[in-house]
Amino acid sequence: MISITFPDGAKREFEAGVTGRDVAEQIAKSLAKKCLAMEVDGVETDLSDPITGDARLRFVTKDDRKEALDLIRHDAAHVMAEAVQELFPGTQVTIGPSIENGFYYDFYRVDEAGAPKPFTVEDLPVIEAKMKEIVARNAPFTKEVLPREEAKARFAAMGEKFKVELIDAIPGDEPIKIYKQGEWFDLCRGPHLPSTGLIGTSFKLMKVAGAYWRGDSANPMLSRIYGTAWLNDKDLQAYLTMLEEAEKRDHRRLGREMDLFHFQEEGPGVVFWHAKGWSLFQSLTAYMRRRLADDYQEVNAPQVLDKVLWETSGHWGWYKESMFQVQSAGDETEDKRVFALKPMNCPGHLQIFKHGLKSYRELPMRLAEFGLVHRYEASGAMHGLMRVRGFTQDDAHIFCTDEQMADECMKINDLILSVYADFGFDEIVVKLSTRPEKRVGSDDLWDRAETVMTDVLKTIEAQSGGRIKTGINPGEGAFYGPKFEYTLRDAIGREWQCGTTQVDFNLPDRFGAFYVDADGSKKEPVMIHRAICGSMERFLGILIENYAGHFPLWLAPTQIVVTTITSDADAYASEVWTKLRKAGFRAEVDLRNEKINYKVREHSLVKVPVILVCGKREAEEGTVAVRRLGSQANTVKPFAEVLAELKAEATPPDVKREQAEA
Repeated sequence: MISITFPDGAKREFEAGVTGRDVAEQIAKSLAKKCLAMEVDGVETDLSDPITGDARLRFVTKDDRKEALDLIRHDAAHVMAEAVQELFPGTQVTIGPSIENGFYYDFYRVDEAGAPKPFTVEDLPVIEAKMKEIVARNAPFTKEVLPREEAKARFAAMGEKFKVELIDAIPGDEPIKIYKQGEWFDLCRGPHLPSTGLIGTSFKLMKVAGAYWRGDSANPMLSRIYGTAWLNDKDLQAYLTMLEEAEKRDHRRLGREMDLFHFQEEGPGVVFWHAKGWSLFQSLTAYMRRRLADDYQEVNAPQVLDKVLWETSGHWGWYKESMFQVQSAGDETEDKRVFALKPMNCPGHLQIFKHGLKSYRELPMRLAEFGLVHRYEASGAMHGLMRVRGFTQDDAHIFCTDEQMADECMKINDLILSVYADFGFDEIVVKLSTRPEKRVGSDDLWDRAETVMTDVLKTIEAQSGGRIKTGINPGEGAFYGPKFEYTLRDAIGREWQCGTTQVDFNLPDRFGAFYVDADGSKKEPVMIHRAICGSMERFLGILIENYAGHFPLWLAPTQIVVTTITSDADAYASEVWTKLRKAGFRAEVDLRNEKINYKVREHSLVKVPVILVCGKREAEEGTVAVRRLGSQANTVKPFAEVLAELKAEATPPDVKREQAEA
């Protein structure tokens, strides 16, 4: 007999070799119907697998949303591959994993002449219909473990050369698993659902793309079919609706429509900011500067530094492939030194801290920089403002004593949450990433930092009254210390990881940084890295999509347009515009000889928040007709009253707080 321990601590004895399905059925028939897979001693596996010794057992059901979705999406990929081979005989299958929000499978298909024949979007409805047929058959998934050569021979006989290559790549100590669904089978590590029927029909094939076998352009081009799969039709429809909304909000599209920025081939991965986009960038930067003014010293470290500094920091060894080297003729500059564009600001800030003797009385010392950094990103990874090669970090480094670490982490947290709230983000998750397997620093240092940050995490949740969700990412810390990661949820439910707080045991030691303590001894400071927006460019991309271009008045690149109905009001409109500019508004005047509806529609398309319309009557009465973005109505008011209202509305949230507290 063997002893099985369940998540609630209860133990029961079973015959050795009992399967997970048998255990579930002995507990309750209803449980057996709900089970999708099981976790034995922390390893997820098939319900049909035998349990041969004492073990901890947890069943996976649809209530375990993430695990259930991973299983459903993985199995949906297998069903898609079967559907493709039924519909298009001769097509070879390669790999088909589950991914975030769905799955894909790569196929190799050729025409009668042997030339590659990619799938098209027109094929997707046909494949999808066949998938639903296969799901309806409800064929069981069964596993077979084969000798390596037998498995290779089986796939070779079917003409599946990619599968043979995959088997060769599997380490020699790993079993070769074949999973069947009915008569169709595939090479796979598993686990799988008990049967295809449990996948359900809440899936949809989304798009087709090209992908080189194993990501190498020297290899054949494959057809990659992407799909999405969910637990139910409601979730599927919500996801599809979100995608439609996301397409409307795409920052690249809005960037073109609003004339904010562009990208071009001669500067891959770097932003060409237009006047309105740069105004938006500067408004965000000015806001962040105001938030830091009382506590931080703003500094600026050089863009180009000798590789010796990057060797000392460790980046040359850990990060060299992502760094841009500065070269003249050959591999070295004329004075025989190799330089690099900085990929991050921390080594530069350490040089500033080290310049001159520092006393414990000067700590904590908080150095901030809106630092332009450059990192090499693969061309396929770049995505508008969200993933670029040149970007600005709202970076800061706090040098403090060990005793000050908790207060500084809490102070950073309060600032981050306050900033996010000012932009309307109130659904925040804060997670503590703990020590990874490969790391620097003693266990004592890690113990101390993790204890402090765990206590801070508890305080964050307690002070928020549960509004801020918290969690742990085991083993996901940086190699140099644990960190907090801040994830925010936008207007359509997408999550973005932005802010971070990281404790660093590595750099102060590498650079020999110290301060003089009260007893005259030299002490190594605790170094805390922190970012709020992270990349300013990426944060602006998030804001553009979150607001769908409808920026609050204080942030909008063009806040107000004054326009006329007839030329009789040109002089008055110009007077209104001049007063707005003197009051500090980013305002424009439109005196073109066009119909007012045309002008209003044009300015609305570029998301101008407020349009002030001036006609002959308004000029005579000293009024303006106020039209808000998204509204069809005009409200006629005295201009002096409108000016006062707009001044109040255009005051940034941090300034409003200061005014209220004064």
